[in-house]
Amino acid sequence: MKGKITAFITAIALMLCPLSLTACNDDGKTTVRLCEVTHSIFYAPLYIAQNKGYFDEENIKIELSNGGGADKVMTSVISGSADIGLMGPEATIYCHVEGQRDYPVIFGQLTMRDGSFLVGRNPEPDFDWANLEGKHILAGRAGGVPAMTLQWVLNNHGVSTDSKNFDTSVAFDAMVGTFDTDKSISYTTMFEPTASEYVALGKGYIVASVGEASGEVPYTAFSAQKSWLKDNNATAKAFLRAVLKGYKFMTENTPEVVAKDLAKSFPGISETSIAASVKSYLKINAWATSPVLSQEAFERLQDIMENAGTLSTRADYKLAVDNTIANELIAELGMN
Repeated sequence: MKGKITAFITAIALMLCPLSLTACNDDGKTTVRLCEVTHSIFYAPLYIAQNKGYFDEENIKIELSNGGGADKVMTSVISGSADIGLMGPEATIYCHVEGQRDYPVIFGQLTMRDGSFLVGRNPEPDFDWANLEGKHILAGRAGGVPAMTLQWVLNNHGVSTDSKNFDTSVAFDAMVGTFDTDKSISYTTMFEPTASEYVALGKGYIVASVGEASGEVPYTAFSAQKSWLKDNNATAKAFLRAVLKGYKFMTENTPEVVAKDLAKSFPGISETSIAASVKSYLKINAWATSPVLSQEAFERLQDIMENAGTLSTRADYKLAVDNTIANELIAELGMN
């Protein structure tokens, strides 16, 4: 999996030249092209920052695109078609391991827990991870952080993942449908609001939070090329400041109030479902309270990747992560 991701990124990077600098609009706002790995309530502080006008307050105009996968987001960043990528840090780690020259660095963290929930066929008020031994588990894409984190949790609870029962053959977008139709599958993982909506339909039960079991993991972070950060230091800081404002709003208001401001970003999803999702993620401390990515959390992610067999060489934290802007910001805001 690692080879496929890095080969794809390298091939595109050789064909495209990262020449673009962040543009300034006629209204005086700086355009930041942000490519997200997927569109999810899991990234709620970002969308609150958009919908509440916090980016406008920082004189930033966000051009948001959906990469549909960490490899494609990283390609956008390397090629210069995106200024900032929102994705799992594993994509940045792979680039470092491959030895790219103008390599991307992580400059801010958004989520610090796995956002998926384990869904089973039956209620399990006395749930124990050991109960999954020998059960057919639909885990997600091989090499993806959701599958790797679930594998880490299971292995730490003595559950074997060496057999075909730990199923990584189904694409992320097809997992719910496959679980719905294939009754041989005992468990799968779902993000919110899908998990709560599935339960509401009476089709399954949330039995555990993968994020609670795994501990702090830098699940999703903002990455950019070193050259872009050097040329756009003030913009990067303003960007993180707006996201922090979004997180602060979420912690100071009820999930129902937050849902009203998130609804614009999720047409077709009821405010009730959005509020339930926000409540679930706040309960497990899914969102990072600080944009600073700690070395301990970074190394835990690499432990998870090594456990899954996708990482042959570890990346250097001091090279892959640059907390300079994040540290300056939290000092200015008195968050130390």
